[in-house]
Amino acid sequence: MSIQSILKIAVLSVVLCSCKSKKEPVQPNIIYILADDLGYGDVSSYNENSKIKTQYIDNLASEGVMFTDAHTSSSVCTPTRYGVLTGRYNWRTTLKKGVLSGYSKSLIQQEETTVADFLNENGYATAYIGKWHLGWDWALENTDSLDIDHLKARPAVDYTIPVKNGPNTHGFDYSYGFCGSLDMPPYVWVENGMPTRVPTDTTKGKKGQATWRKGPTSKDFSHEEALPEITERTVNFIAENANKDKPFFIYMPLPAPHTPILPTKEFQGKSGLDNPYGDFVLMVDWVVGEVTKALEQNGISENTLIVFTSDNGCSPAANYKQLKAKGHNPSYVFRGFKSDIYEGGHRVPYIMSWKGTIEPTKSDQLVCTTDLFATVADLIGVDYADDVAVDSYSHLAATNIKSQKPLRKSIVHHSVDGEFAYRKGDYKVNFCFGSGGWSYPSKNVKKAILDTLPKVQLYNVKVDMAEQNNLQAEFPEVIAEYRTDLLQIINNGRSTEGEKQKNDAVEDWPQLEHIK
Repeated sequence: MSIQSILKIAVLSVVLCSCKSKKEPVQPNIIYILADDLGYGDVSSYNENSKIKTQYIDNLASEGVMFTDAHTSSSVCTPTRYGVLTGRYNWRTTLKKGVLSGYSKSLIQQEETTVADFLNENGYATAYIGKWHLGWDWALENTDSLDIDHLKARPAVDYTIPVKNGPNTHGFDYSYGFCGSLDMPPYVWVENGMPTRVPTDTTKGKKGQATWRKGPTSKDFSHEEALPEITERTVNFIAENANKDKPFFIYMPLPAPHTPILPTKEFQGKSGLDNPYGDFVLMVDWVVGEVTKALEQNGISENTLIVFTSDNGCSPAANYKQLKAKGHNPSYVFRGFKSDIYEGGHRVPYIMSWKGTIEPTKSDQLVCTTDLFATVADLIGVDYADDVAVDSYSHLAATNIKSQKPLRKSIVHHSVDGEFAYRKGDYKVNFCFGSGGWSYPSKNVKKAILDTLPKVQLYNVKVDMAEQNNLQAEFPEVIAEYRTDLLQIINNGRSTEGEKQKNDAVEDWPQLEHIK
């Protein structure tokens, strides 16, 4: 053998050895905790005047990135959940306003790719545990005179037959939860597509904050114990998957502090606000503590990314008047609450924590809940198809984790009535009169008042976070520019770069007229 051949073999051996010894990048576990109707001002690290001390959420914030300009894609439940899982604005679906019921068919189409599908295809074990509220296909025996999407619908269901087009269809290896909100029947746990019990009881919640709608309830379903049940299941999943070869993704949508507001005995009166809402918020904080403790106990806290946020602003069911009398404002300095196009409807706490990897900081980067998909794809270094996650931007670059992906520059807001707002830079245009939701002025105001309201609102939300000074008469050119931008985003079927896509077809979309 020649000296040249020996040298080539030696060089090749060094290269091969170095390749084998090179450590592959670690894919972190990912836990996405989605609170339900938790206000920006309910988290003490976000509100210097908060009367509720959220110690475990604050701990997350102190160990990671605390985003101060994060928003839900809608100011109500169902639409935001759709955007979280698909990376697509909710108003591109057939659901142009409102929410689904506990009997609704799946809003996510079978061919759609969810973030769970994506992570599952890239080696993750995936689990959904909690409140779904995206519809799934019950085995309906017959329907009543009302549409099944109506909150008063009570169709007959065969609970001995598995549901279809649910979480397991959309990328989750394991699923455990209920279909609607905790105040929407049927009250039945469904595990991996199968109801755990056939409901034989009928229950109805007490009046006021503890209310839930009358409906079929299974023996193993307790409204008061729903949050502890979800927490226990999540902690068990963490323990069972902590030391396996696969990383895991847990989507944990909580039913709290949404109605029925039902803090368990050990939390009753704990907030000192004489309002069970404050106590229920402390239960949400306890959930975060249980999850983080489980990570510590299983030795994986330094290999787990936690995202904590809420699905919209606080609900008026919290009793704002009473809370404000105690010095606590769930909406912080923002105008409005759940349902509204105003900031209080959709600006939410948003924390990303990865112990030992993400450096503690605050960020004013604009973030939307549709951004989960692009962010985790950026994190694990895998691209996805052009027609997937069309409204999702990675915000990884806002942390100290390297990224070459562009950050979000603008965002589309959406209210319960299906009204639009568009934010870019410091300005935000609300393409509707009033709140677009439940706060005053709403669509229910008297015509004499309605006729006096401007049909469009322009606010500089950097200096006027409370949206008190409508600048629409002073800067018509900003409104014109934003109208053009918004219509382009709507008509292109996407807000990201790529091939034009289609919105789901509907016969009538009246809210578009308010933009034009």
